[in-house]
Amino acid sequence: MFGPFVNDTEDPKKFAVWEPKVKVYREALAAGIKDEYKLPQELIPKDFDVGVDVTGIPAKVLTESELAITESSGCDLVVKIAAGELSAVEVFKAFAKRATIAHQLTNCAMQIFVDEGLMRAKELDAYYAKTGKTVGPLHGLPVSLKEHYNYKGKITHSGYVGYIDNVTENWSVAVEVLKEAGAVFYIRTTEPQSLMHLCSYNNITGACRNPWNTSLTPGGSSSGEGALAAMKGSVFGLGSDIGGSIRCPAAFCGVWGLRPTQKRLSMHNVTSCCGSKVQESVACVLGPLARSAEDLDLFMKASIVSEPWKKDACIIPLPWRTESVPSPKELTIAVCYDDGVVKPTAPIIRALKHAVSKLEASGVKVVEWKPIAVQKLVETCSAMYNADGNSSQKLALAASGEPLAPLTHVALSFGCGDDGVSVEKNQELNGIRDQGRQDYLSAMDAQGIDYILCPTYVSVAAKPDVIKYWGYTNLWNILDYPSVIFPTGLKVNPDLDVVDKSYKPRNEYEAYEHFLYTDPKDFINAPINLQLTGRRYFEEKLIKASQVIGEIIAQK
Repeated sequence: MFGPFVNDTEDPKKFAVWEPKVKVYREALAAGIKDEYKLPQELIPKDFDVGVDVTGIPAKVLTESELAITESSGCDLVVKIAAGELSAVEVFKAFAKRATIAHQLTNCAMQIFVDEGLMRAKELDAYYAKTGKTVGPLHGLPVSLKEHYNYKGKITHSGYVGYIDNVTENWSVAVEVLKEAGAVFYIRTTEPQSLMHLCSYNNITGACRNPWNTSLTPGGSSSGEGALAAMKGSVFGLGSDIGGSIRCPAAFCGVWGLRPTQKRLSMHNVTSCCGSKVQESVACVLGPLARSAEDLDLFMKASIVSEPWKKDACIIPLPWRTESVPSPKELTIAVCYDDGVVKPTAPIIRALKHAVSKLEASGVKVVEWKPIAVQKLVETCSAMYNADGNSSQKLALAASGEPLAPLTHVALSFGCGDDGVSVEKNQELNGIRDQGRQDYLSAMDAQGIDYILCPTYVSVAAKPDVIKYWGYTNLWNILDYPSVIFPTGLKVNPDLDVVDKSYKPRNEYEAYEHFLYTDPKDFINAPINLQLTGRRYFEEKLIKASQVIGEIIAQK
């Protein structure tokens, strides 16, 4: 799974030239925290590293009205705004305040621009007052954005210090579509260096913290989106995923997330190290992080109803279809307890067994999933990441000579590492990918399986900078099967989630990952989420199924 990598991009002298620019950027971020939104010092934990649950702190400073608004779903808010019961300004101010509080506690933001968002909300209210109509399906909803989508007139650096001067002069199509639907923007969230960590560290703003236990990572690469969603600082946010970057933070932070099939949402005008190069062997996709299945549906419908294929020639012209919530007895769910490479840790196994018990009691037909060629597919995916011999990543990193984070070393060692692959070899990898897609489809058809229920990662949220195995997520990236992450309602319990010290690891990956979960007390309060995977281009059905399955599993 790992290949050769030579660290030849770091240059301390060059980086010293860029450090003043980083300082200016951080100062601008700090200046985005309005005085009236600053937390009292007594509410800010003195030591985040001991592991603090900060999710309850916003309720100590928000008004009753602000709390009610920010606890509401997007689906409820759009109805109230359209009926004139709430104004866009009222809704915006509540979320802007909560998002700013969230950043002070988790370091989830790259940019905060509240005044700009307020102006947009006022414009929407003025339009409503004049016409009695909303501008679109997201009229007045505060929406957060992962930083690496182009935002006209703002710096877009994608976590690379060498891009910190990059002011984008166009909109990411996905962001433009949301804007035209009535969304209000005010915060862009953090991501890790290289965009290839299931963690959060970069050399521009540092690390983001997990709101449920601040000693743990919120996941990555949509790190800030996961933390902000858990803190309820936006209605929902836009993330991206090439190996687990939506699903991992959603799982670690206890919220909902959708990795759609490729080419349903636009990737046009998204800043990355690849520049004008296009890597399509394993596609990056954009998708939402939210607090409910209904809001995932709202986000996707609003993003597709405007027919984004008219703005991006690569998008498949597939309208968003209306689906009903299935009854439990209609569903056949296959459960994956172990992918055959790395067995999940105790809390994940407990959640899977809990889920099966609840589903069966509700009338869902449950069968056991037998993994198919997981290690081969995961290693193929890893080789696809670095098929260009790391040339794009190294060029971006060398631009500033910035120090490499521990997980950047790991990411650049994936698959073929610096060796890259030939065109002939890349075509062979694509063949393995396509055969895998067919094998999984055939296996699901043979057993009448509607969806596959599995872990998102081998464990719950990890300590920072340690995760190396992505198999439970990037399997679905190479296969391009859509997945929804949802909360089970369970959290780590040291009395129940004990380490099985008699277990003998089957390989080096398992030995490493299991070593990361040695003392359950370190993971207290970490949410336990699961992943539901469906068939390609049927996100509508998948979201509705996740809604009923999530409700069944989380019910007490």
